[in-house]
Amino acid sequence: MIKLENIHPLADFKRNAKAFVDRIKATKAPIVLTVNGKAEVVIQDAVAFQDMQNHIQCLKEELRAIKLQALKQDLAFGAQQLQQGDYIEYDDASTASLESKIKERGRQRLAQNPPL
Repeated sequence: MIKLENIHPLADFKRNAKAFVDRIKATKAPIVLTVNGKAEVVIQDAVAFQDMQNHIQCLKEELRAIKLQALKQDLAFGAQQLQQGDYIEYDDASTASLESKIKERGRQRLAQNPPL
């Protein structure tokens, strides 16, 4: 979260760039620069930025591993159901019904757990 004291007009930054850079280096806190009162740019210490990028990359890799594990579990469950004969065969006439059931379940899940 960016603190209010770290929001400044671009004109102030232009006049005191060295002081702003020194402050960013010392505090490691990003500064938001505004143009006409609207946030336009964020300036951040290079090391802090790289740390953030590394953290994001680690989170992406963790999420990928979690998704892969869930997919493997779903496939194993499906294979087990097939082996046990716990499935329904569909033909061309009943496929439309199946598709609508899947879409409805998807809508219900999205309503219960909206994406971030």
